[in-house]
Amino acid sequence: MLIGYMRVSTDEQNLDLQRDALARAGCERVYDDVCSGRTTERPGLAKALDAARDGDALVVWKLDRIGRSLTHVVGLVSDLQKRGVGLKVLTGDVDTTTATGRLVFGIFATLAEFERDLIHERTMAGLAAARARGRAGGRPRVMTKQKLKAAMSMMADRDNAARDVAVQLGISLSTLYAYVDAKGQPRDCAIALLGRHPRKRTVPAKQV
Repeated sequence: MLIGYMRVSTDEQNLDLQRDALARAGCERVYDDVCSGRTTERPGLAKALDAARDGDALVVWKLDRIGRSLTHVVGLVSDLQKRGVGLKVLTGDVDTTTATGRLVFGIFATLAEFERDLIHERTMAGLAAARARGRAGGRPRVMTKQKLKAAMSMMADRDNAARDVAVQLGISLSTLYAYVDAKGQPRDCAIALLGRHPRKRTVPAKQV
């Protein structure tokens, strides 16, 4: 049996496009959620996963409809495969019920592991540098350059909650958001701490 799942971020968005695509694919059951892609609680997806049995396949319009990140998607597909359930992505020609589809997801899994290890390595290096600087003498700053770099890497990973990042770095949540936005991009005060200066626009001299 093909089980469809669809998601939109807000009530203002329309599910019709996904619903029609899932109907054409032959889905017998369709579940949906209206929530952000970063939301962990998805009752519609939970029902779809619960309804799936060995030999069934979960069908989605796009890969980003089911996962918060590449790591999350790989973990979800791995759990499905253990239960004998496949995943079909209509717009990406991904089908884990085939040998080629499983090979593609094997590559995804390798990339997800590499991304996770790289972020962890950068985070640990940044924290170690921050601690070392704090022991160098004098009162350490609330936000140091090393902590800022670690914060940017950690916030760029959607699996990390901002509050957890702040705790690991030993700063307040308000301090974290004062320097870094939700996507890990530096704010103006962070740019100054990093030593970056905006490029000045040069105005050509008026010809006499």
